[in-house]
Amino acid sequence: MQRTRNLTATPGARVRTRIGTDSERPATPSRVPARVGRLLRGLLLPLGLLVIWKILVDREVYNRSQLPAPLDVWLAAEQLWNADLLLGHIQVSTERVAWGFAWGSLFALALALAVGLSRTVDDLVSPTLQAVRAIPSLAWVPLLLLWLGIDERPKIVLIAIGAFFPVYTNVVSGIRQIDRKLIEAAQAYGLRGPALAWQVLLPAALPSLFTGLRLGLAQGWLFLVAAELIASSQGLGFLLIDGGNSGRSDIIFLAIILLALIGKTTDWLLGLAERRLLRWSDTYR
Repeated sequence: MQRTRNLTATPGARVRTRIGTDSERPATPSRVPARVGRLLRGLLLPLGLLVIWKILVDREVYNRSQLPAPLDVWLAAEQLWNADLLLGHIQVSTERVAWGFAWGSLFALALALAVGLSRTVDDLVSPTLQAVRAIPSLAWVPLLLLWLGIDERPKIVLIAIGAFFPVYTNVVSGIRQIDRKLIEAAQAYGLRGPALAWQVLLPAALPSLFTGLRLGLAQGWLFLVAAELIASSQGLGFLLIDGGNSGRSDIIFLAIILLALIGKTTDWLLGLAERRLLRWSDTYR
């Protein structure tokens, strides 16, 4: 009998030993080639588009005033860089998006938590917000000019409006999907109002919050071009519009490429923060 118990225990002990060894084993560098492979796969489509672009230029499918060569765009970037203008345009647009995104996200988060806590607040604000969300970005421009003038305030407010709705919508959706038993358990322990929102609703809705933040950031870059219609003399949106007015297709392409690159970089930084803060989640990737 003793021998049987020993034989029975041995596989379990081996399994525990093996599991413990695996869990204590340091991370191997095998992840590095995997990340490099993902990076290379992500570059395939941009490189393919660059090749197609070059072929279209070489075969003169469009003339140079309609479709500049990649080298023309590079030379336009060098021209602006040598004139000390390129970094100024990038910095101004980045600051506008950062401020607008921050204010829009904070206001959206506060209102979403209030809606999650109170059915009355939900009934009051939801119908109006559903209607306001359908207003195009350009429709806000003359109104903001009348209300706020032509300085930086209307530009930041317009970007904040663009960032507000994705964050608000996703956080409210995340709160509504929280398990009701979790809320009831928190209320049984005496959590109410802001304490309930801070300790239960916000952590439980964190994945939805990051989804909303990333969509709101992308929307902020989209609203930037409309914002820089408001008496701007600097910024990537201004650069894009000025290139169109002067017939400089190389400037137009340069502004579009810079918007794409900077937008992707900011989204990557936000995604990096998301992965760090949501390391506890066991999800399919």
